[in-house]
Amino acid sequence: MADKRSIRRDIKKLQRVKTWQLLILLILAGFLSATFLRLNNTGMVQRRNAVTAADKVGGAQQIAERIAELQRYSTAHMNASSGVIYLQHQYDRDAQAAIKAVSNTSSEGATANARAEAVCHPQYSGWSTAYMQCVLAELAKYPTSDKLAEPKLPNTELYRYEFISPLWSPDFAGFSLLLVGFLVFIIIVRLISMGILQILLRRHYRSI
Repeated sequence: MADKRSIRRDIKKLQRVKTWQLLILLILAGFLSATFLRLNNTGMVQRRNAVTAADKVGGAQQIAERIAELQRYSTAHMNASSGVIYLQHQYDRDAQAAIKAVSNTSSEGATANARAEAVCHPQYSGWSTAYMQCVLAELAKYPTSDKLAEPKLPNTELYRYEFISPLWSPDFAGFSLLLVGFLVFIIIVRLISMGILQILLRRHYRSI
């Protein structure tokens, strides 16, 4: 008899907090978690766009600062991986400088470079990989008495960046996810406990 009262008392304790109440809390916590995760991603996108803008404008220091800001943010917040970023404009500027440095080593080289640019510039809007290939092809058509050295183009890997966010971070998104996990755990434990107590109570009645 005492066992039956004890089981019923345990069931009543568990029933003080309803399962549907826990489910509502879980939904609210899930909504908050999704919101904070989205905010983390939005913050990353803003900083990635700042890198892209700095790349278009130019300026090694400004680009380095924007990249550092993106790196700090992405590596400190979950759901904020940057994806692959190419500094295409900076690469084009550096490649242009490398080609001009070689072609301007002599007056004949400068003339050949001017002719190559005159041919390729109308075909392409600004510097690009295709434009550089066109310039190099045109330069090859103008042999000079001073053999032009092969321009050493920059390594493309030096202009590629990618930052990976952690699986969990100690911010609003991270703590809200912990809350979601805690509520899920409580609901599962509650359902299992209720089931076990109901089984014990039925067995007790059968034994009477």
